[in-house]
Parts: sequence; C-alpha cells; structure tokens
Amino acid sequence: MASPKPPAPARTHQDIEREVIRLLRNNGHKAYRPKDMARELGYSDNKTYRQFSEVLSGLDERGLVSQAKGGRFAYKRAPTRMEGILRVTRQGFGFVQVEGVEEDLYVRESDMGTALDGDLVQVGLTAPAAGDRRRECEVLEVLERRRNKVVGTFKKVGRFAAVVPDDRRVGQDVYIPADDTGGAQDGDKVVASIDRWEDRKASPEGRVLEVIGRADDSAVRVLALAMSMDVRAGFPDDVLAEAEAIPEEPPADEVRRRLDLRSKRIFTIDPVDANDFDDAVHIEALPDGHFELGVHIADVSAYVPEGSALDREAYERATSVYLVDRVIPMLPEKLSNRVCSLRPHEDKLAYSCIMNVSPKGKVAACRIEETVIRSVYRFTYEEAQEVIEGRAPGHALAPDLERAAGLARTLTARRMEEGSVDFDLPEVKVELDDDGTPVRVYRKQRQASNRLIEEFMLLANRTVTEDAATRRGGLPFVYRIHDLPDAERIQRLADYVRAFGYKVEVREGKITSQALNKLVTEIKGKPEETVIEDAALRSMAKARYSTNNIGHYGLSFPHYSHFTSPIRRYPDLMVHRLLKRYLAGGGPADVEALETRCAHCSGKEKAAAEAERESVKLKLVEYISNHVGETFDGVVSGVTKYGIYIEITELLVEGMVHVRDLDDDYYEYDERTYRLIGRHTGATFRLGDPHRVTVAAANVETREVDLALADKPERAESKGGGAGRGRRGPERKRRG
Repeated sequence: MASPKPPAPARTHQDIEREVIRLLRNNGHKAYRPKDMARELGYSDNKTYRQFSEVLSGLDERGLVSQAKGGRFAYKRAPTRMEGILRVTRQGFGFVQVEGVEEDLYVRESDMGTALDGDLVQVGLTAPAAGDRRRECEVLEVLERRRNKVVGTFKKVGRFAAVVPDDRRVGQDVYIPADDTGGAQDGDKVVASIDRWEDRKASPEGRVLEVIGRADDSAVRVLALAMSMDVRAGFPDDVLAEAEAIPEEPPADEVRRRLDLRSKRIFTIDPVDANDFDDAVHIEALPDGHFELGVHIADVSAYVPEGSALDREAYERATSVYLVDRVIPMLPEKLSNRVCSLRPHEDKLAYSCIMNVSPKGKVAACRIEETVIRSVYRFTYEEAQEVIEGRAPGHALAPDLERAAGLARTLTARRMEEGSVDFDLPEVKVELDDDGTPVRVYRKQRQASNRLIEEFMLLANRTVTEDAATRRGGLPFVYRIHDLPDAERIQRLADYVRAFGYKVEVREGKITSQALNKLVTEIKGKPEETVIEDAALRSMAKARYSTNNIGHYGLSFPHYSHFTSPIRRYPDLMVHRLLKRYLAGGGPADVEALETRCAHCSGKEKAAAEAERESVKLKLVEYISNHVGETFDGVVSGVTKYGIYIEITELLVEGMVHVRDLDDDYYEYDERTYRLIGRHTGATFRLGDPHRVTVAAANVETREVDLALADKPERAESKGGGAGRGRRGPERKRRG
C-alpha cells in the first residue's frame, strides 16, 4: 500500500504574491476573475484562498495590478513614462516631481531638452545602474510651458541683444530681436518673455515686456531679484480702483451689528517699521484668577469680497513679501496700511478670538466674534520690552504688558511640556541708508515682547482650529500642517551633530520632539548653537496648507491653522471666510477647490521666503564688497569636497575658501566627520575651527563671496577632539 503524500508546505503571503504576479505577467493579454486565478494557481483550501484574497487586495491598493470590468484583474506594467513638474537647481541639474511617486526623479542638465524650471513635462525613465537607488529620467516633451517670462540684465552684442537671466535655474540667455527691445538700454534690468525655444543648442527667443531700471541701481537690484522669483510687483488698475472705492471709515450699519469692544484696553506690538498691523490684543484679570485674553484680527473679509478683482489678485500673490528694503504687499496699501490696519485711535472692524485662560495656560472657554475695536496704543517691540523690564515707569499699559508677559511665559512652558520644538534662530538684520546702501549688519534676538505676541498668536490659531474641528467636525477646513521628518534627513542630522560631540536618539528613522528639544537645550549658549539649530530646522519637513489635517509636528498641536494675519496671508483670509460660513449655518465648502488653493498658497509662500532670504544675502554681499582685501577673524561653518565655508565673525557674512586655492597639500574630504584632511601633512579643516581670512572677491550678481586663508591649518594630531560650530551638513549649498 502506497504511503500517503506529505501535506504541501504552507504558503506565505510573499509566496502567493510572487505566484500571482508571475501568472498575470505571463498572461499579460488576459484578465482573470479572482476565483479563476485561484483555481489556476491551485489555491483550493479556505485558508490559502483567504490569504490569496488579502494579497490580491494589497496588490490592487499598491497599484501593482489593474482591475478591469466585471471585477477581473490583469497585469499592470511598470510605467516607463511619467508626467511631472521639473525643478531645476542652481547647479544645473534638476528633479521631476511626479504626483503619487514618493521620491523625485533625477534629471541631468543635458537630458532636460528645452524644459525650464516649473514646466510640466513628460519624462522617460532610464535603467538604474547596479546599486543605484536614485531613479533617473530624461525629458521627452514639454507638456505645458509654465515659465514664460524671465527677469534679467539686457545686453547689447553688436546688432543683437540678449537677456541674461538673474535666476540661475534658467541656464540659457534669451535672444531678443532688434525690433522687440521695448526701449531697453544696455545694462537695464528687464522682464522678457520666452516665446519660442525649439532646440537646446540654440537660445530661447523672446521680447522685452518691461524695463525695471538700471542694473547698477541698488533698489532696482532688489526688486529685480524678487521679480525673478515670481513675486508680483505693481497692482493692476482694476484692483487699485476697487481699493480706492472703499471708504476709510467702517460703515455705520456694520459697526452697529458687531460686538463693540471699543472700551477694552486693546494695543498692538509690531516692528518699528511696520504699517500693516494685523493683530491687537487685550488682557484682563478675572475674579476667579483666570485671564480674559482677546486676540483681535483685522477683518479683511469684510472689505474683500470673494471673486472680486482684489480677491483674485490677493490669491495670485498669496502672501506679502518682506524684502530687505521694502514690503511688497498682498493687498494694495489703501487696505494693508490704512483701512484694515489696526492703527491706534481709529475704529476698526475685527474678527476676535476671546479666550478664558487659566493661570496654567489652559483655554477654559472661547468666543469667536465679529467685532469693532479701537486700539489705545501702538507699541514697537523695543518699547514694549522697556515696559516689561520696568525701564518705562508709569506707563499706562504697564500692568497689562506685565500680565501678558507672565501669561506668555506660562504658555511657552506648557507648549514645551506638550512637545513643541523651540528653535530660537537669531534674525540677521541689514541696516540701509537712504540710498539702499548697507551700512550695518547685526543679529536681532527674540525678546519677551516678541515671544508675547508669538505665544498669543499661536494660542489663537490653535483655539480657533480646535473649535472648528470639534464644534463643526467633518466640515472642510484649511489647516496648517507639518509632517514627520524624513528618515534619511534625520539620520544625516544625527551624523552631523555627532561631529560636534552630540548624540541625537533616532529610532527606525524617527526622532521625537523631546529628543530635538534635548539637543536644543544642550547647545544653548554654545558657539555652535545657531548652526546646529539651522541644520536641525533644515532637516524638518516644510509646513504647508492642506484640508487633510495630519497635525503639526513641530508645534505638537493636533489642530492648527493660520487665522491671525489676513492682511498678509491669503490662507488666513480663507479661514475667516470658512468660519463665518459655518457659524452662519452654511453648507460644506468644496474640498477640491480648497485643496487647489492650499497648494497654490504653499508654493507662493516658499517662493516669497526664498526671495526674502536672497534679498538679505544680496545686501550682505554688497556690504562685504567694500571690504575686499581686508583680513578678519572667522569660524569654519561648513565643509564640503569643494572647499570650506567660513563665517566672518565681525561682518556676519559667509564665504568659501576653495579647495583649488589650498596649495600647501592635497586635501581629501572625510564625509563621515565633515573634515578636509591633508594627505601629506595631516593638516585638517573641520567645523568650528577659527581662522583668519582675507576677502578675495564678492560677486553681487551671483551673491557669492570668495575668501583666502590668512593663516595655516594645524596638523590633525595637534588638535583636540570634537568640533566647534558649523552650519550645514553634506547637502551644503554654496551661498554668499
């Protein structure tokens, strides 16, 4: 008698997945019903069939199989062509962002064809090299030319003319025919169109659309820089006409229907040069020991109807841009500096969040009301600080400010306990004379007066969002979200701070806010504090706007939005409108339309931040250009294979000493410890090393500073362990 056959070994999910994919791939023309597929694969028992059903469902969710009519499944071939947005770096190469694909596709400069930064392109994937995790592609077609203008310098070359783009991500000069120069003269900053570009070996062709001014004019340089980053300057006539038609005084019927808070001791605190006062506050002690804290926000929605010319222009801009020498506002100055600005001793329409706050900083109750207010005083941050510190005795609002400062300290402590990460990077300020020439550079530290306003705005934003989420849960809303940090970036941060002798606990590519705060506490007051905080901040995901509330990692808030700055941020105006709509019992807003607007505003915010940074950098390079040939003390703030970055201590300007200029040895880059090490002498450059440097060159156009060593590096064995301070890790980008 034959012995019974041994039972077949149990299949794992991985076994079944391989068998399903193999069957569908080998029969690529065929679509199977699940039962037919199971029969073909011999899955006859219930346990295996259940496994098979789970595997098939997972393959479908991951997009690895396609589902046809009648519930049939077929093989889905991996795409070899994709569509996405091209983002070009200043070094010339780029990345294509494809929706639904987690990692961007790398594209070499030579493979971009006639695509420009921001274009919608179709790309073909290239075969990856063995062991290469980065997917590469080549641009096959420009599907939509989204960059159709450039800002640059007009150059006459014989009978021809060209515009040399200021934005280095546009690597081609634009050819301008002789009859399309728009009156531009050699050396002018201009806006030019890109009308045709059919061959990468030839220049794009275009026309001069606008002459901004002379390239050697300090104010023109800043404006052209911002415009090259898609910042809109002047307002269209129809927008200005709508603004001028708005009366300066609030309408009497609107004042009558609102909650009247003009008897409250309301005040503003803003920078000394500010004119757009978005927010005002009041604080009162209540009999039970709690505080009534009112955060009053300019009610822009009362003056800017949705769909109006003012609204359309504000949406296109999405944000005010604070350049080194001026503000380019989101709304015309009639609104931003006058009608909506919460100026003292003037009746203003506001949208107020009035909170009952316990002595421990917990909001016990809140009201969100349309109000009319009258600010009794306009503080600058410096003046408010004097009152808080007791250096302005007898000030009428001293009790209010002292009470507010005490509550702000409580709110900060509570926020830290809840897991907020408190980066305290000082702001670099450039002081200009009347001609726009930089005359002084200094670091501006946050003081109690700054923190007071920051904490009250954070609390109002959080309270309003929690109210919207709980009392009107499920209705579409605009959130300010901040995702968890990327695992690879966090690991690079951990490696970077290790070079300074610090340890950051990273588990499975994740870092807790408590671990980050521990690092921030450890470096407090150390020479490397600023640069490590800068590196940590750059390792974080970027906050953005979305209708999908995933919370705010950096603040450790489950609910957060922007409510407090509608004069200068369009998402705040969206939030005001949504709150009013829902408070009035209106139906849900269109999620898809809101999400489109969120994406647009996030993109414009990023462009504005870059324009602001670059305008400061421009003035820093202008400032140091007056010191070429002079020698200063500095500190190594970054190390790359191309050279070392040194920040000049006195001037707060950073430049590079190129490896090609280090002729005393052959230097090798140790990526693990961010050091340059001389092969023969053992001389070493590392983060935090002090050095004397001479300013060799300062290029205002490229915003780069070249330095030369005025001393010699020490041998590696003569130095102690650890390192001083640095600014960035391995992804360090060259900057002035």
